[in-house]
Amino acid sequence: MKRILHENQGLPKSVLWFMTIGAGLVVANLYYNQPLLGMMGREFNVSESKANLISMFTQVGYALGLLFIVPLGDMFKRRPVLAFDFLLLVLALLGIAVSSSIGLALFASLFIGICSIVPQMFVPIAAQLSTPETKGKNIGIVMSGLLTGILASRVISGLVGEYWGWRTMYYIVVVLMVVYGILVVWKLPDIKPTFKGTYAGLMKSLVFYARTQPVLRLSAIRGALAFSAFLAFWTTLVFHLERAPFYAGSDIAGSLGLLGIGGALVASVAGRFSHRLGENNLMTGGMLLMLAGWLTCWVGGDSYIGLIIGIVLLDMGMQCVQISNQVIIFSLCPEATNRVNTVFMTTYFIGGALGTYVAGRAWQYFGWQGVAASGVILLVVLLIVHLVFSPLFAQGHRVRK
Repeated sequence: MKRILHENQGLPKSVLWFMTIGAGLVVANLYYNQPLLGMMGREFNVSESKANLISMFTQVGYALGLLFIVPLGDMFKRRPVLAFDFLLLVLALLGIAVSSSIGLALFASLFIGICSIVPQMFVPIAAQLSTPETKGKNIGIVMSGLLTGILASRVISGLVGEYWGWRTMYYIVVVLMVVYGILVVWKLPDIKPTFKGTYAGLMKSLVFYARTQPVLRLSAIRGALAFSAFLAFWTTLVFHLERAPFYAGSDIAGSLGLLGIGGALVASVAGRFSHRLGENNLMTGGMLLMLAGWLTCWVGGDSYIGLIIGIVLLDMGMQCVQISNQVIIFSLCPEATNRVNTVFMTTYFIGGALGTYVAGRAWQYFGWQGVAASGVILLVVLLIVHLVFSPLFAQGHRVRK
């Protein structure tokens, strides 16, 4: 029988690194498709904008999983929930690997998104078990693993797709998820549930926390706008690179993801120093970095050097915004970490789906310049929301239920 761990007891390093690695492995499922969209669209004989829906459906599915599955982490022990989730995830990955039409690929992508919520159960575990002094640092470590998974997914899928086809990538991932799912059931510690009641009551409490926590609402909106601008870049990059002046394949699109390693480093550092610098100050800096990144891609997007600088700035800025937001929200209601994270991350990925859709339409009608303009507009709106409302909610209070 596994030992039950309690809030603020301290997070064992072995569990921390197990979750950090796992966060990267599982979140990668959301991003394998991005460098592969061009070849998937050609195989299914659909337009680029319709192929882009594969990425959008994955993001929508992730938002649904966050909304309906992640809260269960407050109601039940995590291991049984995650075991069932991994089973469905493996079936969804097999589904897209054998899909014969865009409709089947979209259906499978939706469920890949729904079942890839594992990292968003790991982050609350890190926050819940960590001592107050190590909370920011441990969240940053798990988030650095998550970001590394995002970066590696694009690189690996781009290379595998270029040389062995996009379906091979998903067959490989099926094996990875089977192995890691077994390890989760075996190694992840039990944590005492914090909610007693029905599932309907659990879902109703999401509305309670969203309604009574203005800081949570603000953080969710900031995260959604930032992620919207972030995904607007990555879901259209492969189309941009396939045309003049680049004429590059999926391997190049994926390899450019390695440039975001600076963002992974920033995630760890930001977690360590977020309290000293001040979360809102760190967040403002991150937003300005993202804006500078999109402006660089707008002006210099027809050269590799312009894209490289833009990618580094976008990834670093995104992580500053994300870590700051999460340190803030996990300090609000320790008794409801999964539900608070659900409100935040559901809004966050709705923003990601919106950014994917907007970028796809902008690409269809205005090309890369239109995509860059949409990214800049989203970030300007984000800065206005942040600078206007952050001072008003600076003294945000905590409500227990």
